[in-house]
Amino acid sequence: MSSSYEQEAEAIKIIIQALDPLEPEVRQNIIDYVTKRLGMALIGKKAEDNLFKDKMERQSEIKNIEDFKKQKNPRSAIEMATLVAYYLMHLAPERERKKTINVNDLKMYFKMAGYKAPKLGFTLVNAKNAGYLDSVEKGEYSLNPVGYNLVVHSLPRAEKSPSNKARSKRTRSISGAKRKGKK
Repeated sequence: MSSSYEQEAEAIKIIIQALDPLEPEVRQNIIDYVTKRLGMALIGKKAEDNLFKDKMERQSEIKNIEDFKKQKNPRSAIEMATLVAYYLMHLAPERERKKTINVNDLKMYFKMAGYKAPKLGFTLVNAKNAGYLDSVEKGEYSLNPVGYNLVVHSLPRAEKSPSNKARSKRTRSISGAKRKGKK
């Protein structure tokens, strides 16, 4: 029976012999297919491209704002407003798409998403002040690159584990006691 090293060397030899006569783009397509078929992670630039494609494919499965809200799980009205702006710009049915949003859009889409709406008067201003939206004209706001990145790359946010929350709370209470001169 061959050693693991010998088996690896033989597999590499077979793969190189099979791929060597092919064009580089064809080789890459084959490697992409095989790694996906075997459930393997790719590395390098191509892997980043594939992760982005997977993320975009998941978003293309979005049927409505409620599905999108469930997928992205916004934690605040500001994040939800940014989500609405993204949805209306990129994912809404063609007839609903628009480049700017206003308070009336928030009222309608917060309700459609089942998101409990706070007083919406300042939500767009707060989203602008947070850096996610730009003011276009009075009462109209558009998604900017920071807001786009929030929705596409940062949501849903990773949850902190309960042990981390407890540890950080304990750390704060210990450091607070030290400041007061206690041990």
